[in-house]
Amino acid sequence: MAVYSMTGYAGATVTLSTTPQSGSSTDVSQRPQAAGRVNLHVELRSVNSRFLDLVFRLPEEWRGLEPALRDIVGKSVKRGKVELRLSSRTETDGDWPQPTMEQLIRLARLESSVQAWLPKAQGLSVQEALNWCKSGAVAIPPEEVVMGAVRQAIEDLVKSRASEGSKLVAVLLDRLAKLRALADQAEPLVPAAVERQQQKFLSRWHEALELSGAAQTVTPEALQERALNEAASFAIRVDIAEELARLRAHFDEVTRLLKKGGEVGKRLDFLIQELLREANTMGSKAASIELTNISVEMKVLIEQLREQVQNLE
Repeated sequence: MAVYSMTGYAGATVTLSTTPQSGSSTDVSQRPQAAGRVNLHVELRSVNSRFLDLVFRLPEEWRGLEPALRDIVGKSVKRGKVELRLSSRTETDGDWPQPTMEQLIRLARLESSVQAWLPKAQGLSVQEALNWCKSGAVAIPPEEVVMGAVRQAIEDLVKSRASEGSKLVAVLLDRLAKLRALADQAEPLVPAAVERQQQKFLSRWHEALELSGAAQTVTPEALQERALNEAASFAIRVDIAEELARLRAHFDEVTRLLKKGGEVGKRLDFLIQELLREANTMGSKAASIELTNISVEMKVLIEQLREQVQNLE
């Protein structure tokens, strides 16, 4: 199963041919429609969001489709802020229409009616009349055509999100490989730090005995035993074996989820928090500058993981 990004874009355009309409109705809204085309355009934009947030930008004539649109978008998209825009544009054949007799009669009646109430209103010019005939009535595509275009746009959006998701997975796996390498580097550094601390304690203990004049009263066996006890206590304080084991377990789980795919964003976000917790603990136990540097590099990589995981569905 693919891993989906919450970021994506898709658009679909459907072109319908229209035929001239005529009639004797005197209703102003029933203006004749000239021959031409109707371009229906669907646009889908998707960005990050904690939950599924659907926003619809619809013309008034398509407001009734919102419940059906919400249903079909929600079946394909589970997280993210998704904005859907619908628009249509009517184009008539030719630069200028050929006005019909019915159109001109209707215009004349409208002009007479307006001037009867508003005597000072100017009459229509030829250009205004031609513009009116050119615009005609706005053709509204059938609902099944609209829904078909929306389904096509959703399909393209899902593909876009899947393509973006595959790129994010590659980035995440690359960061995980670097984190595993850092964990491997850190593991042998603790015994070396304990050994250095033991030698450091022996050296300082000898100096203290020499200064106090008690060097002859302490046997080498007692000195060695004390040094081993101090080293053991120090090793317990700086031991990061548990942190490394948990880090590797989280690395394996993140890798498993990325390969499994699906809705993994929230689970990955939780695992990233756990990774950061273990890296911070390892840094607080750092007994050498090398371990401190590794901890810092780990936290940088984990923050990069967090930024990318925020984009996943």
